[in-house]
Amino acid sequence: MSAPLSLPANPESVFTYGAPQLKFGPGAADEIGYDLSLTGAKRVLVVTDPGVAATGHPQRVADQMAQFGIEARVFDGAHVEPTDESMEQAIAFARDTGPWDAIVAVGGGTSIDTAKAVNLLTTNPGELMDYINKPVGGGRAPVNPLLPLVAVPTTTGTGAESTTICVLDVLSLKVKTGISHVRLRPTLAVVDPLLTRTQPAEVTAASGMDILCHALESYTARPYTSYDHKRPEQRVPYCGSNPIADLYAEKSLSLLASAFRRAVHDGEDFEARSTMAMAATFAGMGFGNAGVHIPHANAYPIAGRVKDFHPAGYPAHEPMVPHGMAVSLTAPEAFRFTFDASPDRHRRAALLLAPGADEPDDPAAFLPTVLTDLMRDIGIPAGIGAVGYDQGDIGDLVDGTMKQQRLLATAPKQVTEDDVAEVYRRSIDLW
Repeated sequence: MSAPLSLPANPESVFTYGAPQLKFGPGAADEIGYDLSLTGAKRVLVVTDPGVAATGHPQRVADQMAQFGIEARVFDGAHVEPTDESMEQAIAFARDTGPWDAIVAVGGGTSIDTAKAVNLLTTNPGELMDYINKPVGGGRAPVNPLLPLVAVPTTTGTGAESTTICVLDVLSLKVKTGISHVRLRPTLAVVDPLLTRTQPAEVTAASGMDILCHALESYTARPYTSYDHKRPEQRVPYCGSNPIADLYAEKSLSLLASAFRRAVHDGEDFEARSTMAMAATFAGMGFGNAGVHIPHANAYPIAGRVKDFHPAGYPAHEPMVPHGMAVSLTAPEAFRFTFDASPDRHRRAALLLAPGADEPDDPAAFLPTVLTDLMRDIGIPAGIGAVGYDQGDIGDLVDGTMKQQRLLATAPKQVTEDDVAEVYRRSIDLW
């Protein structure tokens, strides 16, 4: 069993909290032109992907800016599950057609993360790999301010509208990684539940599991007081679980308990859709400050090393494991592993998700059981074996996970390669 975290001689006494401005509610997306006019913007780039573009939402957002004297142009080439190549194409487009006064992202994490990279690389020197987190990239910090970025999620789950990170696959290395800096956080998050109505059930299920894991991981992350005390210039956006992030995580879990299954099984249930959008917003504001840990660290290699899995409800032209699905596949066993670091939190999380549920004889099995029951109900695959991985892949998956030290540093226990391998082994077939 892994050793518990050692207590620092000089523990941290300060936590930080940051969030974008928020506009929430049906019709909120109709006010973006007005909101941008307050910044003095005259030329705005709207970033989206082909699937979202086909709904007409991005063009409608662009068109309503004209009444405020704003010229808007839509780039619809964001790649679902972004890669370094797709982001470089978007950056090249923005550089060639700029300069821009502001950027608007309309879509899921794909569009919002691509827009973050475009914003970074059109305002700062260098290339994409210079800014990607170490050890994959150079880990450079931006030296110049970024443009105002408005994030308009059309899926309920990624939390990208609240966070300081963009995630991407580096194709040559078959690794999923990211860029993380406080300047990447959007200026304004516009959450309009009307835009989520076209989301297929399978996407609702996968992205909803992303919301759930955001809330659970931030709630069970190592406490901010367990870190060594930092100097001001050393502080990072993800500071560990803290009182404010905890409140957001708990509220998100309560909302998910009432709406998640309904939103998947009845896409026309607008009340459930709206509640899921609110749950995503709360979870994003929580994990965007506390951080995430093992399930997200595992999700990167699960998605980045995909073989021939084609999920229903997503573009069929290439294999992929959607991010929210990838996060969920090892979550039950990850939370079994972390249980002894904070038993009371794991039990409370299970009860928030499943009020009145019968508690098993083994307390460590309570949250994993609640999760697997939910995953079965909403059609999530039954573990990594169901998306094409087997015992022989575990070594490569562990190697990919251990590259995510920025995330593993937030885990409530020390995490070894053997620990991760055991989580993967137990996650080949969850039920």
